[in-house]
Amino acid sequence: MPTHDPPAVQTLQKPSWLRKRLPPMEPYHNVRALLRTARVHTVCQEARCPNHWECFSQKTATFLILGDVCTRRCRFCAVRQGRPSAPDPQEPARIAQTVQALGLRYVVITSVTRDDLLDGGASIFAQTIRTVRDAVPGTLVEVLIPDFQGRLSALHTVLQAGPAVLNHNIETVPRLYGTVRPQADYRRSLAVLRAAFAAAPHIPVKSGIMLGLGETDDEILQTLDDLLEAGCRLLTLGQYLQPTPHLHPVARYVTPDAFDTWREKALSMGFRQVASGPWVRSSYHAHELHRRL
Repeated sequence: MPTHDPPAVQTLQKPSWLRKRLPPMEPYHNVRALLRTARVHTVCQEARCPNHWECFSQKTATFLILGDVCTRRCRFCAVRQGRPSAPDPQEPARIAQTVQALGLRYVVITSVTRDDLLDGGASIFAQTIRTVRDAVPGTLVEVLIPDFQGRLSALHTVLQAGPAVLNHNIETVPRLYGTVRPQADYRRSLAVLRAAFAAAPHIPVKSGIMLGLGETDDEILQTLDDLLEAGCRLLTLGQYLQPTPHLHPVARYVTPDAFDTWREKALSMGFRQVASGPWVRSSYHAHELHRRL
């Protein structure tokens, strides 16, 4: 495959394939009102996900636990950064009630990164998984976890709760970690995925990469190799979109055809299921990726 040198930082015009029509507004506003009344956070809103209009209109959302303030300062993420409050012990119950109200049968739960907590919030992840399943029996819960600073005991706490999928995003290629994810570590994230696969091989391991941050094709291929070696078999590839002006700029827009090529390449390498496209995000239509396993 051809290799692209990272382009110089510049303001790029958004291409036509990144234009979306707004969905019906009444279901969207109903979901927003429900979330506000329930006092639950979603990554859809806090991270300014470009798909949140569509997802809310379809009565689905990705829940954000452990508050809405992150202890890290990733340069691609719009979630508030700073010193968070103590975890709310009632948060899992409120999320379970919201899942029930929305009628969800497949739920994705993620969190801010809580480096201030001894277990990184793993016990709250486990409690939320169990509380949702108790409230809505038969519901499948996918989790998108932080790296827990590499603490395997925290990872095992989450795995013991029996999520349907264990997702931890690698996000980008190792060369860009210093500028895009300065408080994260590429090898540590791979170690989390590897440990999850080793500890619970019956739970599918998933990860995702944003394209358009300045990576080369060769670097993407190496990252895919690293993910496969770590036991990851579910993959998402999506276009990075700058959520606010002070965050990392878009280096290039990847065409839909190129995303299709990456999907075929990843499948040929050994990934079991791949979602690849400009609008793809970790939890976007996550139930479909799981259903195809």
